[in-house]
Amino acid sequence: MNLAKPMQDDSYNSIAQLSEGMYKEKGSKFLSFAIPVTSVEEAKDILKDYRKQYYDARHICYAYVIGYPNSVVRSSDDGEPSGTAGKPILAQIQAKQLSDVMVVVVRYFGGVLLGTGGLVVAYREATVDALNNTTVYTKIVEQALTIQCAYPQLNEVMKIIKDNNLTIVSQTLEISCSLKVQIRLSNFETITERLKQVHGLQVIE
Repeated sequence: MNLAKPMQDDSYNSIAQLSEGMYKEKGSKFLSFAIPVTSVEEAKDILKDYRKQYYDARHICYAYVIGYPNSVVRSSDDGEPSGTAGKPILAQIQAKQLSDVMVVVVRYFGGVLLGTGGLVVAYREATVDALNNTTVYTKIVEQALTIQCAYPQLNEVMKIIKDNNLTIVSQTLEISCSLKVQIRLSNFETITERLKQVHGLQVIE
């Protein structure tokens, strides 16, 4: 299912949940898993879990793209001939313009060599199957901003927050108030300038 919208400079497509796929060829079985990830450390932990769970598999290959717009990109053939596993997996992630996504493909060898061309097809098709079974949606790139003000200014600050549908991450509302909000990147400069026009208010980026 695809809920993604055309991407803007401050948005990108990702996947909503874990999904699975499979490809079989000449006795070899390729189990594929598409997984949402948000950091390299998380990807490493996920890979450890799959290696532990599928300890008896011949190869556990993967690729991931994390972050936007400066993405971290990694792939691994895990002992398969160079370029036959990690690159085909990565190519499918990139073809769908996804980020914060990791795909792991577990291969159980069936006793018949597939050749480099056969391996490329197998890892590609296994990845496609997993990605086709997930929901793609649009993620918005946001930046945090801390607003500090006196209590009498709070109504004006809250009006700006409401008018722009900002997400309040945390707040302390006393004589001196502090609110941390998330602002969509494309609106950040405009909203920050509007907040700065409120007398006595301080913004911390």
